[in-house]
Amino acid sequence: MLIGIIGAPNKGKSLIFSCLTSIAVGVADYPFTTIEPNKGVALLRVPCAHVAVGLAKCDARGGHCKNGMREIAVPLLDVAGLVPGASEGKGMGNQFLDDLRTADGFIQVVDASGRTDLEGNPAADFTLEKEIGFLGAELEAWLWQVVERNAPKFRFRGMTEMSAALSGLGYDQPALAHAAQTAGLRVERIEWSTEDLKRFTHALYASGKPRIVAANKADIAGALQRVGKAKTGLAATSIMACSAIYEQALQKAAASGMIKYEAGAADFEITGAPDAQQKMALERIRAFMKENGGTGVHALLHHMVFKQLGMQVVYPVEDENRYTDRTGTVLPDALLVPPHTTTLQLAERIHTDLAKSFVCGVDARTKRRLGKDHELADGDIVKIVAAR
Repeated sequence: MLIGIIGAPNKGKSLIFSCLTSIAVGVADYPFTTIEPNKGVALLRVPCAHVAVGLAKCDARGGHCKNGMREIAVPLLDVAGLVPGASEGKGMGNQFLDDLRTADGFIQVVDASGRTDLEGNPAADFTLEKEIGFLGAELEAWLWQVVERNAPKFRFRGMTEMSAALSGLGYDQPALAHAAQTAGLRVERIEWSTEDLKRFTHALYASGKPRIVAANKADIAGALQRVGKAKTGLAATSIMACSAIYEQALQKAAASGMIKYEAGAADFEITGAPDAQQKMALERIRAFMKENGGTGVHALLHHMVFKQLGMQVVYPVEDENRYTDRTGTVLPDALLVPPHTTTLQLAERIHTDLAKSFVCGVDARTKRRLGKDHELADGDIVKIVAAR
């Protein structure tokens, strides 16, 4: 899984990326601070299964578990600012869009205060509706170019050839077939006109990779009210207010010992001795968090992974009675899997040989035998039984 952080220049994309990944990147209030994409890993915090089954602790591998909250890695990609005309190559747009090919979903960062335009330059009152809308048009236009360019490879052929030709876009064959069906097109033999291809592209974009809007800089006076109005006017769009600058300030204060703060929390505790100016700044941040339910930065990732993509957390084990692997490590792995993942698909995810010799699965909580087509649920602890 890969989540792309996108948007026009000078909206705070790189700062959000830095807050989520703890990677220092170039941040400045001028356009195109980022040229090469920043790649990193964010940590999602979810309730760990060891609490639900009554264990004192787990032995998380590749992450941590603290106070019953498990950390799970999610790869992120921060792409340079996209400007109007990006799909036609403006501002290195084609290169930046190509960087996003394999992303499963997008977080579009916009300026909730309206103080920057689509080029990233200062503005007086730039509307959120206009900023949110331009990027969808650019993404669809870029997708159309890729489909049109590769059409000769699958014209007069079938879905297998189409899937191969468009494999670089990150859509599987069922997604392509669904888009064709939505557009009312036959797929047994693809004899589509240019208009058919455009309808297919529109359906593919509309039903494809989800996008949520991060209304950043919401700490600026009047910004939260602007976000509220935008939510009313764009009811079909997921818009979430956030303040990357406040999240960064909290992380720095926590690292210095001035406060106690868990990423994504709705509040913090002052544990150090801030001076009068620092205390005033912290109370200003606290007031925003109270109104917004937190800084909103980590909520973006949770919303994308669990609400938009519908991912679930499952725990594979080898000993269903002790919830361990063969070495006695308790709940070592927590895997993010797509909705409707079956027991057999989990086996494939663990190891292809395990899937080839698959016998059944076992629900570690109920000890119930699970067939290969059983769909797993969030929080399941599963043993895969394979033939020798």
